Amino acid sequence: MAGIKSLAKDTAVYGLSSIVGRFLNWCLVPLYVYLFPSEEYGVVTYLYGFTAVALVILNYGMETGFFRFANKEGNPEKVYTTSLISVGSTSLLFIILLTLFLNPVSGAMKLPGMEFFVWLMGVTVAIDAFSNLPFAYLRFKNRAWRFAGIKLLNVGVNIGLNLFFLLGCPALMRHCPGAIRWFYEPAGGEAFGIGWIFVANIISTLIVLLCLVPELTGRRYEFSGELLRRMLRYSWPLLILGVAGILSQNMGQLLIPYIFSGHEEEARSMVGIYGANMKIAIVMVMFTQAFRYAYEPFIFAQAKGEGEGKKQAYCDAMKYFVIFGLLIFLGVMYFLPLLKHFISSGYWSGLRVVPLMMLAELCFGVFFNLSLWYKLTDKTEWGMYFSLLCFLLMLGLNLWLVPAIGIPDGYMGSALAALISYFVVMVISYFVGRHYYPIPYDIGRIFRYCVVAGVLYAAGMLAGDFFPLWATYTIRFVLLVLYVGVVAAFEEIPLLSPLLRRFTKKI
Repeated sequence: MAGIKSLAKDTAVYGLSSIVGRFLNWCLVPLYVYLFPSEEYGVVTYLYGFTAVALVILNYGMETGFFRFANKEGNPEKVYTTSLISVGSTSLLFIILLTLFLNPVSGAMKLPGMEFFVWLMGVTVAIDAFSNLPFAYLRFKNRAWRFAGIKLLNVGVNIGLNLFFLLGCPALMRHCPGAIRWFYEPAGGEAFGIGWIFVANIISTLIVLLCLVPELTGRRYEFSGELLRRMLRYSWPLLILGVAGILSQNMGQLLIPYIFSGHEEEARSMVGIYGANMKIAIVMVMFTQAFRYAYEPFIFAQAKGEGEGKKQAYCDAMKYFVIFGLLIFLGVMYFLPLLKHFISSGYWSGLRVVPLMMLAELCFGVFFNLSLWYKLTDKTEWGMYFSLLCFLLMLGLNLWLVPAIGIPDGYMGSALAALISYFVVMVISYFVGRHYYPIPYDIGRIFRYCVVAGVLYAAGMLAGDFFPLWATYTIRFVLLVLYVGVVAAFEEIPLLSPLLRRFTKKI
């Protein structure tokens, strides 16, 4: 239980940067969707989808490889500097190649005339890829607060620059043009539009790199080709896993413009609506990401222990992940009528994707939990197989469902494809893992919590059909408390479980 408490603490700290940071970035979505029509915001969503894929490629599994070998080798500093030199070199090469072949790359991405946007995001993602290694080093050293502080600074600067460029500069140009004309007009001024989003992004990324200088200097750099070969042998399946996984996560945004080629404006509008509504479901993504930051160092640290206690820690981690994931799902769905106001009413037609994407992300989080067996047994090729299967499922289902549903609601096909694909690979990973590294997960109890959450979800939705709004929210809040009470009755939740026992004794 001590290991789970440590995991919970680290998840909470990493969640401070992930959840708070993403929430603050999430608050930019109303600004974007009110300032820009859906086809322009669709370009932002589309480009971020490509950069997410590029980030995984440029990291090529070295983060996980670093954790594995830093715990396995006698010289973690050598592992770290070897990783830095490798990722730094490939990131620099990426920037050079993108600069040389910018026009054909932009054309292949169906973004002619937007070469500068593509270049800005390309350089940003290369710097991000390099910065991920110092962040991994902070996680390895259990310096969660420094990690969280820098991440939050990144978010704060990015938000401040977005507000300055998109709202402040147009106001200054009307009332005090001399203060900003020197840089604002040469860049295109207000007509530069969504380009200011990418400018804010690259500036905040450079500031983060400066903050990470202490993790990059003051050490003796050692490079071992033999160590790098072993790390790449371990990590290359994770690269395939990561690329297939991130392609799966962004499949809808990336495919829709190609599926509806010849209808560019409608396609970009669909991508914009889909992307904006996925931002509501991002609460589950934030929880999953915070958990992932803490979980990877946790499992490798637990693996060094002896006995079956470590397996119990893995079981508890899975159980509590599902418990809190279901709580987040219920909370978001119960109060979606309020949360939808974070985006413009012109995007509300896509609210139907929110429950599908939240459940899909929950399945993905469980799949990530299950991934420990192939990481601990050095059978990372299985991660590659699962991700390729997920990618193929996602691709096939998108190519079938998206055009079948058609314009303007084709993005519903992408949401359904995500849920089906993640669920399938989650189930297959569980059964394969039972053979190679059996862990006695309490499937029965986890399933019962899923049933309870499903019943409460249905009851909360029905309340909206029969009661006025204030009564509906009251009922849904009571149902949310009921779910927490059920969990506290069966689990040892600090403060809640003892309080519940005292309350039931009085009754």
